[in-house]
Amino acid sequence: MRFADIAVNLTDPMFKGNYHGRQKHAPDVDGVVQRAREKGVEKILITGTSLQETRDALVLAKQYDLQCTAGVHPTSTSEMAKHVSGPKGYIKELCDVIDQDLGEGGSNRIISIGEIGLGKTTGIETSKGANRPDYDRLHHSPRETQLAHLAELLLLSKRYRLPLFLHCRTSESQVDLIRILKEIEWSTEWGGAVVHSFTGSAEEAKEFVEMGLYIGINGCSLKTPESLEMVKTTPISHILLETDAPWCGCTSKSAGFPFLPPADSPLNIQKVGRPDRQKDGLGVKGRMEPAELGVIAHIVAQVKGLDVEELAEQVWDNTMRLFYPNEVQK
Repeated sequence: MRFADIAVNLTDPMFKGNYHGRQKHAPDVDGVVQRAREKGVEKILITGTSLQETRDALVLAKQYDLQCTAGVHPTSTSEMAKHVSGPKGYIKELCDVIDQDLGEGGSNRIISIGEIGLGKTTGIETSKGANRPDYDRLHHSPRETQLAHLAELLLLSKRYRLPLFLHCRTSESQVDLIRILKEIEWSTEWGGAVVHSFTGSAEEAKEFVEMGLYIGINGCSLKTPESLEMVKTTPISHILLETDAPWCGCTSKSAGFPFLPPADSPLNIQKVGRPDRQKDGLGVKGRMEPAELGVIAHIVAQVKGLDVEELAEQVWDNTMRLFYPNEVQK
């Protein structure tokens, strides 16, 4: 089987051996990429979530013959106002990075605009008086900050004819995102789009699918019975797979846990129990890796009643059409 992981945070400190500000082991990006390739992960898309992380992602993409995105995560949008030339200057500098990579003599490693979109919300009262999630991590970027320049960031897809890599959490943020996409007259002809790490309902996924967007599935998409229903009902033609490593593993509390492959399955990787015991050739418990994309594929296949090989090949085709159209055989 062959796989394509559309979301790997390879710039995260954990892949440098740093956990919660403490150095636990030497950087092991070499091993992470090697294990992924050994497990059939032929494509890895590194997420660029800010101006600096886009630069860092591009360096890694060149070093390991991978691809990356270029964008501003919702929680990083507060950086834009702090730029010496303001938000416009921040976006211009991001465009300079993209232009240099896609221009003459560039590496052409940037293949998507993202991660951009809207986070969760917090503290909104429901009819029953209970708090529900809203635009989360507001201490990083308030809702207004996330919304302020989203249209301009989304329009980079039209400018560069690159697919969008979108972040969207909860019904409230989906309403805002769809509204803005319609306001800018977004079209799949710009390059398409995926809503990554999707955690919404079946109906919410359907709304995106009907607009022509793909749905990115990872361990966070498999947490609840409602999540599994979303996976079950979303057409395989509109599903992409991801690990969102080092995050979003499928834990024992996840609804998808019973659908994990057997312990002796070749889809699994060996891990040490603690970061400070990390060894060459082994992963780290609690840290997701792109090599584990086959585990996500197995769960999704089980939920949908498909052979994992059938699912993997269809998702591969989906991914190639969206992110690697120049490699698709005509």
